[in-house]
Amino acid sequence: MKRRSFLKTGICGCLGLPGLESIRTAGTQRRSISRTPLLRRELGRTGEKLSVLGLGGVALSDESPEMVAAVVREAIDHGINYIDVAPSYGNAEELLGPALKPYRDQVFLACKTQSRDRQGVQEELDRSLLRLQTDRIDLYQFHAFTTVREVEQALGWRGALDAVTQAKEAGKIRFVGFSAHSQEAALRAMDLFDFDTVLFPVNFVCYFKSNFGPEVVRRAQNLGLGVLALKALARQPWPDESLRRFWPKAWYQPVTAPEEADLALRFTLSQPVTAAIPPGDIRLFRRALEIAHDFVPLQDGEMRRLRHLSEGLTPLFPLPEGRP
Repeated sequence: MKRRSFLKTGICGCLGLPGLESIRTAGTQRRSISRTPLLRRELGRTGEKLSVLGLGGVALSDESPEMVAAVVREAIDHGINYIDVAPSYGNAEELLGPALKPYRDQVFLACKTQSRDRQGVQEELDRSLLRLQTDRIDLYQFHAFTTVREVEQALGWRGALDAVTQAKEAGKIRFVGFSAHSQEAALRAMDLFDFDTVLFPVNFVCYFKSNFGPEVVRRAQNLGLGVLALKALARQPWPDESLRRFWPKAWYQPVTAPEEADLALRFTLSQPVTAAIPPGDIRLFRRALEIAHDFVPLQDGEMRRLRHLSEGLTPLFPLPEGRP
């Protein structure tokens, strides 16, 4: 499906309500979409090239094994070679392991740890390897740094970083990264350790309304880190919690209106990022796949249109008071 066809499919997007044919049939059949090859971009200085769209493990949690196998196969068929998962994503690791096994050598597998001490990381990594049925993680990330103190604990003396370094020396992991929803935490992490990647929100509303994100992306780019993008299809906090029943895996309101989704994902991919991870929902993953297949950078007029669409929205991550 080309972009012009996709934009005609229309739903009550700004309310987060389902309605596209893709939503009605998600999980029962594959979509017929454009087979323009997905772009691949270099991941910092790692020497790896990743598809500009990744498959996030949250989308796979609590689905049937048959559904997970079909989605993984679909992702591979469309040229996706980047898959991201974490122990905190429910049963996603257990489901992903057998589904990924036939394609393991074709995929750059990223996983995470929320442990901040050495023993916790060792135990969590070994569990992830077992559940994922693999002997290595391509990218192991400290998950969700939120405060500077937390960063300093994990990266300090006899902290979690010791276990990660030892695991890398043992061949259990290849590259080391982190994710964060805090600019201060992300900047401090990059000060303290020579990471390979950063996974961070790169979102149009946050950029336009609170200037949240550009500073982290610039620092990472200057240091040669690969930038992986979160929240490309995030709109704002839920304006009405009752709407969450339509998107049970999303803690924020996703972008669902066709034009806005097209512009939002293209905005993120027009930044100096390697790849984006869509929200944790198979329907939204497939929608992002449509857009990514036909990706072209945003033009000036489209950027102005997207800025207009952001008016009245609340950014997920406002900057702390006193920051420009």
